[in-house]
Amino acid sequence: MRLTQYAQGGGCACKIPPGELEEVLAGLGVLTPKRAVGELLVGLDTGDDAAVVQIEQDTAVVSTADFFTPVVDDPYDWGRIAAANALSDVYAMGGRPLIGVNLLCWPRDVLPYEIAREVLRGGASVTAEAGCHLAGGHSVNDPEPKYGMAVTGIVHPARLLRNDTGKAGLPLTLTKPLGLGVLNNRHKATGEVFEEAVETMTRLNAEASRAAVEAGVLCATDVTGFGLLGHLYKLARASGVTAVVDAAAVPLLAGARNAVRDGYVPGGSRRNLAWVAPHTDARSADEETMILLADAQTSGGLLLAGEIPGAPVIGELIPRGPHSVIVRG
Repeated sequence: MRLTQYAQGGGCACKIPPGELEEVLAGLGVLTPKRAVGELLVGLDTGDDAAVVQIEQDTAVVSTADFFTPVVDDPYDWGRIAAANALSDVYAMGGRPLIGVNLLCWPRDVLPYEIAREVLRGGASVTAEAGCHLAGGHSVNDPEPKYGMAVTGIVHPARLLRNDTGKAGLPLTLTKPLGLGVLNNRHKATGEVFEEAVETMTRLNAEASRAAVEAGVLCATDVTGFGLLGHLYKLARASGVTAVVDAAAVPLLAGARNAVRDGYVPGGSRRNLAWVAPHTDARSADEETMILLADAQTSGGLLLAGEIPGAPVIGELIPRGPHSVIVRG
């Protein structure tokens, strides 16, 4: 049974486009709660990966939620990917996940519960690997299958990674290769299985997060549905700098370029590119490269303003200019 055929989109490519989401949130504001516990350190302002509330001098709580439609046909792998993706938001803030709760939407009259059980089993395997408790959750009957988690973690406030703390002169590091969106779209259309892509999506960002904190990195985000360019634009805008990307240095999954050439480009990737284009100087890059840089990733890597061992440097931050992002081909 091919799970990807039961959903219009797939993975993080099914997210609401970034420009439309910003329109929804514009002017929304947040009411200050009465007698609230702790201090809100990270909220809606910069569109960071998770919310953070400091509850003690050396302890802050990280809270996030993430779920999506099937990105692969194998239910166990889908569960693993969705769990790794949800946990990634905590790692992107420099935190450690403590507990997750399942979020399951299921077409109960269409897909048997045995498949749902495999999805949940996959999610449980990844939280166990992460040392994160998994308990309970919420489920609803839904025409499309969807799965993910709400995750709570902790972080030391002084070691918090944010997307608004980038400084000119810092290198940019990417910890996973790009191309997940186009390969997943090819998988959905043809049934071809890309083992390297599955391994990349199920790999936790825990080690990269720890390395970043140990290296003194303060600025980071993870690369998911808005693509490298979309998340980098948000980071540069929030930090008041310009980001320069060396396209030749950006790692790609095997087969990603062929998938673009053969037309397997998700609508979400094209919408990402359209959103960042007005803020990007890409005169030296071709269309194929720009699509890959904007490709909607599912459970992608961390994008760091700093260096860690074993991860490629793909660019740098420079003083703010007329464009938020510059792509050098």
